[in-house]
Amino acid sequence: MKKVALTLSAALISSLFAESFTYTEYLPVYKSEKIFRVVTKRVPYQECWEEQVPVDQNGDSSTVGALIGGVAGGILGHQVGEGSGKTAATIGGAIVGTLVGKNLAEKEPEPGYKIVKKCRTRYQETNERIIEYKNFANFNGQQIVKYSDTPLKKIRVRVTVEY
Repeated sequence: MKKVALTLSAALISSLFAESFTYTEYLPVYKSEKIFRVVTKRVPYQECWEEQVPVDQNGDSSTVGALIGGVAGGILGHQVGEGSGKTAATIGGAIVGTLVGKNLAEKEPEPGYKIVKKCRTRYQETNERIIEYKNFANFNGQQIVKYSDTPLKKIRVRVTVEY
């Protein structure tokens, strides 16, 4: 345990007195390679138009007609019969009124039109050709690679020396 503490304190003391300096060096590029890439961009846009579409203007009128006819037929049937025949006349009047009301409501078709805006998404595709340069240099036996828009003659390197 004492050895570990002694080693740590020695390392701490030596790091307090360590010195360093930094300088910039420009390395000559010995090779530049052209790199071609094709990038496809898809840009969405909307294509819209107005369109006339047929509309059933009766809507639920056949159902409403059947209801009104059924009620009216039931009332009329109720007034016609007597005794147990009154119930049969009411039911029969309601059935006949429902059928007549539904048929009358469906007989008068009035086709109409309304204008509806419709849209769809489409894509504009563009191909872009990108040219880059891969520049090579050597520093202390190691290869340095830097990408750029133009071929470089030198690559800037920051060197830090600690002692």
